[in-house]
Amino acid sequence: HSGESPMIAHNRWPVLWAKCCYEALEESGNLGKIVYFMRAGGTGSQKYCTLLWAGDQTVDFSRHDGLRTAITAALSAAMCGCGLSHSDIGGYTSMGQTFRTEELFLRWAEMSMFTPMMRTHECNRPDTNFQYYESDGCMEKLSRLVKIFTELAPYIRACGKENAERGLPVMRPLFLHYEDDPRTYVIQYQYLLGRDLLVAPVYSAHTDRWLVYLPQDEWVHLWSGEEYTGGDVYVDAPLGCPPVFYRKGSPYAGLFQTIAKTYPL
Repeated sequence: HSGESPMIAHNRWPVLWAKCCYEALEESGNLGKIVYFMRAGGTGSQKYCTLLWAGDQTVDFSRHDGLRTAITAALSAAMCGCGLSHSDIGGYTSMGQTFRTEELFLRWAEMSMFTPMMRTHECNRPDTNFQYYESDGCMEKLSRLVKIFTELAPYIRACGKENAERGLPVMRPLFLHYEDDPRTYVIQYQYLLGRDLLVAPVYSAHTDRWLVYLPQDEWVHLWSGEEYTGGDVYVDAPLGCPPVFYRKGSPYAGLFQTIAKTYPL
């Protein structure tokens, strides 16, 4: 209508949509009570988007559009000023002979318990892909992960408050707090949840041991309590216990210790 090139105006549409949702909630008095989320954005979306999600990842472990890309999407968004994001647990897109497995679902769920939000999705072909309610064993494992996520609420809430007040994202690339460590600038698939938790999700199938890089600091392995000071370390990573470390000096160390004792594998 304005005569402006659609190619130029295109990227403003998600910003206008975010603004529309924001103002609708504001006018109705529901801003802060209802959370909407979106996957598209442009310059200016940061002000109006209350929560991002990573879009339609493939239901697999691939490096092109699988589990690990949900991590890079969150970190990229974080450095663009969108500090709250999450992904569909288990992914969404199933095409051809690509089908979700129980292992993929649980690996995705254990990563998601260390993000601002946990939310499952049946995916685009639910009848031919694994669903958590098809297996009593998976239901039990997922229940434990959700309980851990719930116990983390005080810490995640504090991270969200910091995002609101200072603009620091909840999920952060390692270099944000270890800027003098050149290794942290090339690590794509680990992240800091707030200042005090380092998360290194398992993004490959059929493995229960994982290599993690720790910047120089005093770290405690969440599940075993073993202490580290930095460098490359291998840790056991059975389903349900993703490689997660907390800073020994964290004011939330007691909370992390309680979670590990209350929800052992």
